[in-house]
Amino acid sequence: MSRWARFLLYVLGVLALVWLGFGAWGVWKTMQAASPSTTPSAAQFETQRKRVAELEQQVATLTRSDQISRDANTDLQSTLAERDEEIAGLRADVAFYERFVGATAQRRGLTVHELKLQAQGEQAWHFTATLTQNLNRGAVNAGSLQLAVEGTQGGKLRRLAWADLRQQANAPGVAYSFKYFEQVEGDLVLPVGFSPTRVAVRLVPQRGAAVEQSFGWADAVAKPGAGGA
Repeated sequence: MSRWARFLLYVLGVLALVWLGFGAWGVWKTMQAASPSTTPSAAQFETQRKRVAELEQQVATLTRSDQISRDANTDLQSTLAERDEEIAGLRADVAFYERFVGATAQRRGLTVHELKLQAQGEQAWHFTATLTQNLNRGAVNAGSLQLAVEGTQGGKLRRLAWADLRQQANAPGVAYSFKYFEQVEGDLVLPVGFSPTRVAVRLVPQRGAAVEQSFGWADAVAKPGAGGA
């Protein structure tokens, strides 16, 4: 091989190496451009941190809003139930008024329309007696009310008078004064070991004969208004 031919081969070899070098460099740049950096910059990290904080705040706000809505709905349901109960009570009152005051109401003299008993402790009780009369319309009926309780104690029958129930000798009765109806309230105390069975309500008007009605104790406690003359 001539000297010129060897020189030409050498030049071609150098050019081939240069070409391969540029090719490898191009491939490396292309791959670097296509692949994102695995290490975020400080600015990117701060942006992501702020975004996470914003999302957490939004979740907290939505959670709180949901709880507020639930509480408001619970309060609304409770209010509606109270209003329904109030309406039912008012309707019962209207029916009561019509029964005793209306033009077609049956005429009745002084009577105990209803007796309620509510426990206040071990032996103490609170009573509410609803008194009515529509026989003498417009006339004021005044007097006093006393209770007596029948039951057993130590295996024996016993009747507790008003003074026993009030734990006071010569205890005055509860005063009443009304035209058509009135609720009379008071308290009584039963002795230890006493089992009540019936309660008698005695009305002593300023004019006219006394009126006495008895009610089953359990009925007066469990079913207000139950009882008979």
